Amino acid sequence: MAKILIVDDSITSRKVLRGILEQAGYEVVGEAQDGEQGTKLYSELKPDVVTLDITMPVLDGIGALQKIKEIDADAKVIMVTAAGQKSKMVEAVKYGASEFVAKPFDEEQLLIIVEKVLS
Repeated sequence: MAKILIVDDSITSRKVLRGILEQAGYEVVGEAQDGEQGTKLYSELKPDVVTLDITMPVLDGIGALQKIKEIDADAKVIMVTAAGQKSKMVEAVKYGASEFVAKPFDEEQLLIIVEKVLS
């Protein structure tokens, strides 16, 4: 099963994501609480997919997306967005985001997006 890295400054969001993904049979190989930590973990763990929150301290999701794409141009990155982040979503697409998932998480929607990104 695919290996997934979760990058989100919210402990609750990481816990919810981990629960949904592991229950579906995915392996969560790591978690990071900011973009800088997430970028480092991406290099070390080489996950199949990254979920990346847009709004985080230290290095936001857009900055982390750019760095991850520099490390691996083929990286599969799913951006996690809150309501009202349309301009950030457009920016993320420009930098190579594979997909988007909105908070609060819809389990079915999330799993459909992960499958789509992996295929």
